[in-house]
Amino acid sequence: MEPAMKNFFLFLSQNKALNHAAKKWGLKFGANRFVAGETIQDAIRKVRELNQQGLVCTLDHLGEFVFSPEEATECADYCIRTLDAIHEAGVESNLSIKMTQLGLDIDQNLCMSNMRRILDAARKYGNFVRIDMEDYAHCQITLDILAELRKEYVNVGTVIQAYLYRSEKDLDTLKGIPLRLVKGAYKEPQEVAYPEKKDVDENYKKLIAKHLLNGNYTAVASHDDQIIEFTKEFVREHNIPRSQFEFQMLYGIRTQSQVDIAKQGYKMRVYVPYGNDWYGYFMRRLAERPANVAFVLKGMVSK
Repeated sequence: MEPAMKNFFLFLSQNKALNHAAKKWGLKFGANRFVAGETIQDAIRKVRELNQQGLVCTLDHLGEFVFSPEEATECADYCIRTLDAIHEAGVESNLSIKMTQLGLDIDQNLCMSNMRRILDAARKYGNFVRIDMEDYAHCQITLDILAELRKEYVNVGTVIQAYLYRSEKDLDTLKGIPLRLVKGAYKEPQEVAYPEKKDVDENYKKLIAKHLLNGNYTAVASHDDQIIEFTKEFVREHNIPRSQFEFQMLYGIRTQSQVDIAKQGYKMRVYVPYGNDWYGYFMRRLAERPANVAFVLKGMVSK
């Protein structure tokens, strides 16, 4: 039942008609559990609340299905306004972005131009930008663009997905770059990704260990207690300072665990998405865990 449900919600996440309709609905049907709001002001307010609990953040202005250069430029402008707002509010937050939102599938030069504008703004404020990894079709081009940007900017990193066979080799080309390590949330064919959870978990641990031992800053983004405990034990055994890594979780998921980990003296960063283009992100969160579906249904009934 669980794989069928996952596939169902992943299928829905790619439905452009439903995505269009969702913008008109607003954050209904439980989406506000996982999305901090529709405006920059909403997002900054949530980040401030999380900071007060000892948590740091990364903001993500949600957006998918960008079809024109004008839309891509508008998205980049919004990212820059987000960096402005973070600085003006004095909150502790980085920025996460998706390059398809910035025009990657339209014109690579346009995407690079938008990326440079964003990174210039972030560098001015001493802030950091994380390029989110998308589906497998965008993996290599994302790493190629990152390599080009790293020639000019040190305040940019990306994400590596443990379910891909290629990821361990990718780490060898990414030494010295701050990475977020995740299991992976897209539906990929068996030809490129481990189909079994146990194999993904083992590869995830291997990636965490390798990136840490290479002396690189490592963000372990997981809600899995086994992965979190593995990381804590590994850094103890190898005398890796807490300044070299952080844990990350998604906004709205395991909120008490986030606070507890921060109270233990670890850096805990919360991935805080916002914006009116929330539909695809919301569907992928429902696909990840059946418990998320149950929570949303419970919330709808109680309103």
